[in-house]
Amino acid sequence: MIYEARQMLFRLCSAVMLMTLTMAAQSPTVTAPRRVVIRAGHVLDVKTGNMLTGQAIVIEGDKIMSVGPAADAQPVPGAEMIDLPNSTVLPGLIDAHTHLTADPKNLGYEGLGISTPREALIGARNARVTLQAGFTTVRNVGAGGYSDVALRDAINDGDVPGPRMMVSGPAMGITGGHCDDNLLAPEFHATELGVADGVDAVRHKVRENIKYGADLIKICATGGVLSKGDDPNASQYTREEMKAIVEEAHRLGRKVAAHAHGAEGVTWASDAGVDSVEHGHLMDDNSIAMLKKNGTYIVPTLYLMEWNRENLSKRNVPDYVVRKMQTVSAVGENILKKAFAGGVKVAFGTDAAVYPHGLNAHEFAVYVRLGMTPLQAIQTATINGADLLGWSNKVGTLEPGKWADLIAVDGDPLKDVTTLEQVKFVMKGGEVAKNAYAK
Repeated sequence: MIYEARQMLFRLCSAVMLMTLTMAAQSPTVTAPRRVVIRAGHVLDVKTGNMLTGQAIVIEGDKIMSVGPAADAQPVPGAEMIDLPNSTVLPGLIDAHTHLTADPKNLGYEGLGISTPREALIGARNARVTLQAGFTTVRNVGAGGYSDVALRDAINDGDVPGPRMMVSGPAMGITGGHCDDNLLAPEFHATELGVADGVDAVRHKVRENIKYGADLIKICATGGVLSKGDDPNASQYTREEMKAIVEEAHRLGRKVAAHAHGAEGVTWASDAGVDSVEHGHLMDDNSIAMLKKNGTYIVPTLYLMEWNRENLSKRNVPDYVVRKMQTVSAVGENILKKAFAGGVKVAFGTDAAVYPHGLNAHEFAVYVRLGMTPLQAIQTATINGADLLGWSNKVGTLEPGKWADLIAVDGDPLKDVTTLEQVKFVMKGGEVAKNAYAK
């Protein structure tokens, strides 16, 4: 009996030891988070405009742990050191109006042959170019077939490099409006995915876009420049339709961006409660006052006028586009200058895809030319952009707890904002995406 008891005890101990070893072998290895210390010659505090010298930015994983004088920084065991002694470091930039899955050469009739999968792959290329230009966050406002949703998810999964994306999916619009497909003959019965008419239909379309992955809702409140058969001055969605869209989107936790050129459409969109008006190139004093009263952001998209003035004649674009672009360009800058002077909230946006991706930072110089200080222009693409996106606790400044998204340039962008057109270093989420300083 004693022998049998000892044998049972031995087998039980052996089983427990085997189980313990097996569990230990199966337990995942805990890896310490990657630590990086960036020693920067200068860091721009975009909130105050103070240029801080000799700073150390400590990063753990994808977050900023601390920012402060390098002389006071404590040693960080095992940290990777990145030295940028002659550079100015500032937060990664935010473009609140992009179309990454589109390309200038595919506008108009050329775009009819682009499939949704091809659009997503075009987006993969443009996402990389945009990130390399220093834009670590974008808001993509309109894409075919939810190709921007696919692109966002591929970036988030690490399949392709690119900025953080907030996406709208197909832009919502009326039948025959700026966000419809008006290029094909009637027998094709072509209608874009975002088309919805009437209060009930637009509520359903908001829900459908969110179902398929939209982070925000994009609507067309007026006609546009690149679309056939409509007028940029003319309103499209009614007040009632826009109010229904905004109410439904906000109830479901999504913001609303409204494409609008003409004064009536801008006024109706702001009155309906949209979070931002895109373009606003044909506004009047009353619509500017409405934006200011309601705290509605304007996303100006101004550099495209300058680029098109220099390049439109070299491109094979329809006459209706040329005529409308000339009309908008003749007055757009002066109208936005009034809006800037009037204290309307401004978030940086480019409409990249109307002109080549990667030139986004050329927008800054236009803002400065129209009356902003360089700091104010930079704030549109940092703290203002973060506020518009609802991501002020994540991006827009270099502060502990926020994502480690930052860029570096030569020189002082407060003295020459065009230095932002030549970004030399890009980090997104603690990972270096570009380093022109590396030997």
